[in-house]
Amino acid sequence: MRPYDNRAWLLLLPAFALLGVVGAVPLLAVINYGFHDIFTLSDVHWVGVEWFQTILQSERFLASLGRSLLFSALVLAVQVPLGIAVARLLLTCGRGAVWGLMLCALPLVVPWNMIPMLWLGLVNPQTGLLGPGLAGLGFDYKFTALHTWALLLVMDTWHWLGLVVVLAYAGLSAIPPAYRQAAAIDGASRWAVFRHIELPRITGALAIVFLLRFVDSFMIYTEAFAINAGGPGDATRFLSIELGEEIKGFSYGQAAARATLYFLIILCVVWAFVIATRRREGEGA
Repeated sequence: MRPYDNRAWLLLLPAFALLGVVGAVPLLAVINYGFHDIFTLSDVHWVGVEWFQTILQSERFLASLGRSLLFSALVLAVQVPLGIAVARLLLTCGRGAVWGLMLCALPLVVPWNMIPMLWLGLVNPQTGLLGPGLAGLGFDYKFTALHTWALLLVMDTWHWLGLVVVLAYAGLSAIPPAYRQAAAIDGASRWAVFRHIELPRITGALAIVFLLRFVDSFMIYTEAFAINAGGPGDATRFLSIELGEEIKGFSYGQAAARATLYFLIILCVVWAFVIATRRREGEGA
C-alpha cells in the first residue's frame, strides 16, 4: 500500500498568502486602530477599550442594532417564502423556466449605487412610472418612516429575490420525479408534498440563502443612505449608516472600534449558523 501523501495542500499556499494580504492584514489593522485615538497617521494616542465602552453603552448604538436586526428579519420573512413560491411556479413552466430564471436574476447585475436612484425615480409622483399609479391608489410617497422602510424593503426584495429563486429552483429541480409521483398516487396535497418532500430536500440551499441574505441585509448602506440618509429622524439609521458618518467625520479610532464590533456581531451569527448546520446534519445522519 502506498503511503498517504497530502502534499497537495502545498498548492493552496498562494491562496492562503493572498487571503492573508487582502483579508487578515487589513482586519488586524482596523482592530488595532480601534484601541487608539487617531488624529493623523503620525499623531496616534492609545486609549485602550475606551471607544468600545462608549459605543456599547450608547443607547444610539443599541437602537441602530435593533433597526438593523429588524430589517434583516423582515427581508428574510418576505424574500425566502416569496422566492420559494416563485421557484415552485417556475417548475411548472417546463422549458420556459429558463427565461423566468433569467428575468428574476436580471436585477442582480444592476450596480448598487444605481438602485436607489432608480426606485426614487419610479415612485416620483410627477415623472415616475409607478408614482401616478400609486398616487391614484392613495399611496403618496412622502418620505415618512413607514414609506421609507417600505421602499427599502421592496427595493431590496427586487434586487435580491433572484438569488433566492435560483437557489431554491436548483434544490427543487434536483428532487427525483419518483418522489412526487409517489405522493400523487397516495393523494398527498400540495402542502404535504412541500412539507414532507420538497422542504427537507432544499434545506441546504435555504441555509445558504438565509446566511447570505442576513449578512448582506445587515450591512445595507448604499441604498439606505441614498434613499433618506438614515431618516426621517433616525428611522432608518442602521449600524452601517453610523459607521459611514464616523468615517466621513474623520473619527477613525471610533470608526475602527465600531467596525470591529460590527465584524464580531456578524462573526457570531455565522458561527451560530455553522453550529446549527452541523447539528442538523448530525441528526440527519
